[in-house]
Amino acid sequence: MTSLRAPGLGPIVGHTTATSVRIWIRASDPHDFGSRLDDTHRSIGVIATVEQNGKLLPDPRVFYFRLHREFDRTGTFVLGSDIGIHRNWSAAEDNPFAHPPLLPGTRYKAVTGVLTLDDPFPVDMVLSDAELAHYLPEGKAWIGALTQLMTDEQEKCAATFTTFPDIASSGSVASLSFILGSCRYPGLLWKIKESDRIFGPLLDEATGNGIMNRGEVTRDPIAFVFMAGDQIYADMLNRHIPVGLADTFEEFQQRYHETFGSRNMRKLLRSVPIYMILDDHEIEDNWHQDRLVRTESRRVFNLAIGAYMSYQWSHGPRSFGRYLFSRFECGGYPCFILDTRTQRFLDDIEDSLDDNYLLGRPSLAAEEPNQLDLLLDWLQETQKNHGNTPKFVVTSSVFAPSPMTSRTNGKPAQDLDRAEIVRLRRSDSWPGFPETRKRLLKMLLNFSVQNVVFLSGDIHCSNVAEIRFSSSEQAQKIKAFSIVSSALYWPFWFADGDPSHFVHDSAADDQRDTFHIDDSHRKDYRAWNFTQEDNFSRIDIDRENATLSVQPFGNDGRKITYTRGRHTRSLKAVLQLESW
Repeated sequence: MTSLRAPGLGPIVGHTTATSVRIWIRASDPHDFGSRLDDTHRSIGVIATVEQNGKLLPDPRVFYFRLHREFDRTGTFVLGSDIGIHRNWSAAEDNPFAHPPLLPGTRYKAVTGVLTLDDPFPVDMVLSDAELAHYLPEGKAWIGALTQLMTDEQEKCAATFTTFPDIASSGSVASLSFILGSCRYPGLLWKIKESDRIFGPLLDEATGNGIMNRGEVTRDPIAFVFMAGDQIYADMLNRHIPVGLADTFEEFQQRYHETFGSRNMRKLLRSVPIYMILDDHEIEDNWHQDRLVRTESRRVFNLAIGAYMSYQWSHGPRSFGRYLFSRFECGGYPCFILDTRTQRFLDDIEDSLDDNYLLGRPSLAAEEPNQLDLLLDWLQETQKNHGNTPKFVVTSSVFAPSPMTSRTNGKPAQDLDRAEIVRLRRSDSWPGFPETRKRLLKMLLNFSVQNVVFLSGDIHCSNVAEIRFSSSEQAQKIKAFSIVSSALYWPFWFADGDPSHFVHDSAADDQRDTFHIDDSHRKDYRAWNFTQEDNFSRIDIDRENATLSVQPFGNDGRKITYTRGRHTRSLKAVLQLESW
């Protein structure tokens, strides 16, 4: 019998619910050479849940799952629902492969391995699960080998996670903590190790082992991590500079292997649920779909999205088929991850922003809603079904604050002059897409959608912002916020991200960025707690006090403070929400 090996990459703990978790791995076949995958060998994933609340399970179930060559030998398995590769059974039989759901609010450890089989079949031949199962021994034959792998190579094969509590039976939404981060530049030359540094302290904070100040109450473990884009940098220098530019599959593959294989990040990915979101550097800087008219850009896009789906999208939630946006709940808190890159269009009506679309072109039929339609329906639905429960919209492009170069100067869109329109068309974020922003804000006002929190990265400068609405008593009651956490590692702080480059108070005369929603309603905001330090942010929801606290941590695991001379202040923000 062939031996079982540890995965080449992973495991990654992905989308987690009260009764299931998605686990990702990649095989490393010794006969592969870069992107040239040996077609005489087939990789099979092997997985079993071996511990429950710290106790060994006496008779763990072992499952097989596919690691497809067409997905670079990557694959996922959903513990709690998937049954994997199995033989067929008759309708009269009980399903012997049925996978019971995981238990809510329970700590688990799963172990993964990779089995390599000789593959005598033609490359274009597709084997069914039943046909493939014929060549595999019963799963329990691998229990001993999996146990040995866990002993010898635990950091390469074991995944630990805690399922969410059963919100339906408790009848309430518990308070929740999570971490937000984005933008992990890979590092150049001797800086490669430095780019991995922050993930050690991040894991400590995630597991309740973060650095404590004297007299401070111990912080609980967090539930999950949002990585809000730029997990890799396909263009390490500039998309116009060929050095460090990924434009072949081998180069995209290398980016992911270096990132997911670094010591601290690999340990983090197997230890806590991770949600990853697409941004431009997964493709190329400031990406929008209009570039697809160029043959070279279309080729790079196809390579980039193929790699992204294999390495990032595949272990996330899947709400809308193969679209990259999704909706789900984390511990009873509604979340919507936006795709602001592959559905971003800058059309060609001269001297106008009306045809710029951030979340897809307008739908032409009610039965074919676009991403924006689905987002608006979700906002209305969650307010109706969940009331004022905080609603998290993850957008890699920052909702607020705007760059100083992308301000509206307080003018409605129809009053902008040509120079202002040209300037806004160059915006890489929401200011360049006023119609998309207007429809979203109208939904908040028209249906009194409370406690929407936008989570972002991208700009290499963390901050928080409170969004305010004016012109009616009803509008003034709406609470909305923006939280930006960026960057996990960005060594070029002198090149961009300076706090003075962003609006702090949109109503101030020298920063005017008031947005006109309609003839009578306006949106303004105030942003504060800016920092360019390498960081991640811990976000704690306190239902009892209806607050959301945001605390940035540096790459040493300590709370970031603002210091100028003798003056030091905390960068912790406590946002007051409407009660729920």
